[in-house]
This record gives sequence, C-alpha cells and structure tokens, in this order.
Amino acid sequence: MNIQLLVLDMAGTTIDEGNVVYKTLAGAVNNYGYNVSLDKVLEICAGMEKAEAIRNLLENIGGDIDDTEAIFENFSDDLVLAYERLEVKPIAGVENFLVKTRSAGKKVVLNTGYTKKIALQLLSKLGWEKNIHFDDLITADHVSESRPSPEMIRLAMSKFEITDAKQVLKAGDSAIDIEEGKNAGCGLTIAVLSGAQNREQLKAAEPDYIFNNLSEAESLLL
Repeated sequence: MNIQLLVLDMAGTTIDEGNVVYKTLAGAVNNYGYNVSLDKVLEICAGMEKAEAIRNLLENIGGDIDDTEAIFENFSDDLVLAYERLEVKPIAGVENFLVKTRSAGKKVVLNTGYTKKIALQLLSKLGWEKNIHFDDLITADHVSESRPSPEMIRLAMSKFEITDAKQVLKAGDSAIDIEEGKNAGCGLTIAVLSGAQNREQLKAAEPDYIFNNLSEAESLLL
C-alpha cells in the first residue's frame, strides 16, 4: 500500500503520559460535585476534543451540561499544572519509528483533541522538533469540528497536497481515532493498545490492525 502521510494521535499513541489528561478530567468533573470513575471517563471521552468530551460525559451520567464551560476551564488550568510536574516520554520504540518513517520520505502529522498550547507543552517536554520527528501539528484549535470529524485529516492532506485518502494512515488509541480515519477514507486505520482504550473497545471501531504499540506498524510501511 502506497502510504505517503501518517496522521498520528499524540497521548497514548506516540506519547506516554500515563493517562494524566483523563485523570485530570475526572478530577475536574468530580471537584464540581459529580462522581465519575476513570474507567467511565476513558470509555466516554477518549480521543475527543476535551470541552465536547466533558459535555458528552455529563450527558451520559445525567449531569447538567450547563456546567461544561466551568469544568472545562478548571480542567484546562489543572492540566497545565499537571503537565508541568509530569515526566513525559515517548512510547517505547515510537521516536525511532518516526525518524525512520520520515527518512523513508513519508510525512508525519501529529493530531490531537488538545489545545495547541497543551500540545506544544508536551512536545517541548519531549524535545521533539518539527522536521526531525514530525512534519506538522494539528490540534483542536485548528479546526471547527472535532473528532470523529475528518476535518483534521483533510487539513493534513491539504498541507502536503495529498488528494487520495487511500495514501493516508491514521493511528490512535481510541475508537474515535479510528472513526476519524474511516470518515476521512484513510487507506489504513491502526489502533494501538498503549493508551486509553482496551482491545474490546477498539475492536468495536473495526480498525484494519490492532497493535500493542505504534512501532509495530513499521512492518507495513518500510
């Protein structure tokens, strides 16, 4: 398969941050008077733009969706502090995978439901640099519709003048990542078990492959 562009989720797919975003989200919701478990947050919110994730979570548990904005603001502030304290690292083998993939002439775009500010904070902690580890970054701030809308993937395609979605691989650790790839018509969708959701949850989205780790995709590309 002639894959020319890889669109890769960040936390849980390329970056190991110990699910801190979802732990922080659960904390922000619970601090507002609710009682949700981390498992429920992972089930409902994984891969989504975070304000929309909070709204969906509140709907799911019978909460007041009018609380969304205040909880999101608290969550955003808490996450900045959490990331300042957190040691983040690449998921095993992924940094080498990115460098080898780019050396083979393929483009790598990181995409995320995070804000640009949070995404850049993560990349700075890792020491990852544009044109070395990746070719571009697309965040929730760059699009009007969040995943599973294909808008981020289509934006990535337009940046590198790729018109055939069959030349695009989408990888992520949530069902929403896979739905995003399918909605864009990607040639390959890969789910990974290194992040938010388990095999059963990922399998429901019908990815082409489920790998333990993104670096296992090397056999398909190089």
